[in-house]
Amino acid sequence: MPPRARPRSPIGPATKPALRERVWALLERERVARFPLPLTDRIPNFAGAAEAADRAAALPEWQAARRLKSNPDAPQRALRLRALQAGKLVFMAVPRLREARCFLRLDPTVLGRRLAEAATIAGATRLGEAVTPATLPRLDLIVVGSVAVNARGARLGKGGGYSDLEFALARELGVLTNETLVMTTVHELQVLDEEIPMTAHDVPVDLVVTPERLIRTARAFPRPPGILWKELSAEQLSAMPALARLRR
Repeated sequence: MPPRARPRSPIGPATKPALRERVWALLERERVARFPLPLTDRIPNFAGAAEAADRAAALPEWQAARRLKSNPDAPQRALRLRALQAGKLVFMAVPRLREARCFLRLDPTVLGRRLAEAATIAGATRLGEAVTPATLPRLDLIVVGSVAVNARGARLGKGGGYSDLEFALARELGVLTNETLVMTTVHELQVLDEEIPMTAHDVPVDLVVTPERLIRTARAFPRPPGILWKELSAEQLSAMPALARLRR
């Protein structure tokens, strides 16, 4: 199936908020949005998310990975389940990094028959082991959710910045390197043929997987070397104990 035409900005590069609103509206208008709805302020779930997960799980990079960190959002649930079924150790961050033990460790050898439940957001909270960042092992792969991406590796999240902070925290602790692959699964309509603004704290992606194809990006953007402390306010640090402790 040929890729659908992606939306383009009519007058110059669009801002991040404008791109998000345009993609959310497009997915709903084309009837490819899936629960939870509406999509606004979410990593959008989409028709074909399971097929994209199947395609991702067939990649040699995926099969070689033993330990990964994944976002908790609905469109990547199928990918988290495939990871657990394959015996991979999965880590998910606590929302907004608001706990000192801000990662949930999902070990399929402990979960037994509860893998499908553990792959959900609520199930991971109930069944996962809350651990501190200091206990994270070396990670082989990072899975992120996206609102939009392009073939150069630019990625747009839902706007909170927590996925970027999780990456920066792991980088600060040395559990991932500049070569650790970052993967996302999206609908074809989320792959844009235009510029996506990127800043110093934004994490680019290496592998974009849709239900129809794999894109190995151009890796045109540098990765954050760690936490950019000057960008965090005292209020933000007080709300994220793990980061405040690391800063001290």
